[in-house]
Amino acid sequence: MIDNLFGSNPENSGILVVGSLAALLGAHLVLSFILKSFKRDSYKPFGFVSDAASLLSNSDSVLGRDGVKESIAGYERLFSGARKNVGTTTTADSIQHREKEYATMVNSFYDLVTDFYEWGWGQSFHFAPRLKGETFEESIYRAEHYLALRSNITPTSKVLDVGCGVGGPMRNIQQFTGADITGVTINEYQVNVGNQYCAQKGIDQKCRLIQGDFQKLPEKFEAGTFDAAYAIEATCHSPDRKICFSGVNHCLKKGGLFVGYDWVVLPETGYDEKNPEHVRVKEGIEVGNGLPTLATSQEVVRALEESGFEVLDSFDANRNVHSDREIPWYQTLYGSFFTLSGFRMTHIGRICTHSIVSALEFMRIAPKGSVRVSSLLNATALDLVEGGKEEIFTPSFFFLARKK
Repeated sequence: MIDNLFGSNPENSGILVVGSLAALLGAHLVLSFILKSFKRDSYKPFGFVSDAASLLSNSDSVLGRDGVKESIAGYERLFSGARKNVGTTTTADSIQHREKEYATMVNSFYDLVTDFYEWGWGQSFHFAPRLKGETFEESIYRAEHYLALRSNITPTSKVLDVGCGVGGPMRNIQQFTGADITGVTINEYQVNVGNQYCAQKGIDQKCRLIQGDFQKLPEKFEAGTFDAAYAIEATCHSPDRKICFSGVNHCLKKGGLFVGYDWVVLPETGYDEKNPEHVRVKEGIEVGNGLPTLATSQEVVRALEESGFEVLDSFDANRNVHSDREIPWYQTLYGSFFTLSGFRMTHIGRICTHSIVSALEFMRIAPKGSVRVSSLLNATALDLVEGGKEEIFTPSFFFLARKK
């Protein structure tokens, strides 16, 4: 190759090598400068290439540079055998192991993926039913506002966000209703990031994140503290929903409403636990999203009832996913080439992201292990799309329950 470009002159070959090294050094210096100048802004998304240098390595990070590799290795051990032998992570022993290590698993997962989620998705880490003519962002807001309306949140309400992520939905709902909202997340990094965003929006007196385990809510709050509570695609991480929901019940005043969306498999529309292809998709979703195991909608309803709630309403918010009036919720993972954020969500966009992360890790700007995190998320995106197409999975099982 070198002979074809420069002939056999060794001086020319030397120029190529030196030039390549200089280019790598230059790129390293530029990206290192970008990383040091990275600033979070609640009003705009991450930049495509510039802010990619900050993934898993910025001033807010709680993992040291060596911690990323250790964390992803530990996470992968909890799903030993996943994507290799169908059924391996669905055994009772495998599920019980993840349930036992739930706190470590979920905390490690969000240490690893929070930056990737925000960079590619925004500050609201969830899906939403989407009407034709509606943008992705509009569908996200509508799904969040729907919860606020169904749970009767008003400007005088005190509200609990169960599993709040970096607080995107919490800030949107607070600005929509004027309520006082407290968000709980097990992850310290999300608390640090989310509270910065609340302060930047000037709502930190009415909206705050605290670190805590939603399996242990009575340790954080006195009985009857809140008027309403909501959970958006969060309690799927719970190793025991009855314990989680009982904690929410403890926190609510009598008659208080609890509303949310949950991830479930759908036997009612075709999921078959004896079908290896269905199990493969289910396990792929679990390993790529830090889940002990996916429940059914009936199991979610039963857990609410056994936790002291009267279930007033429940349904799959994506029940019309393939109607001619809706854009399938999973279509977002295909993305749109009309916006930069849309491009990031496409399969090609995710490949570009993976290539950028690989280059950054090679140049030792991104921590070792970053590429493995990117690979994990790329694989699970395909599983989510497949589950949605086959209607064997939904991320938007809606429930509305009242404390008895």
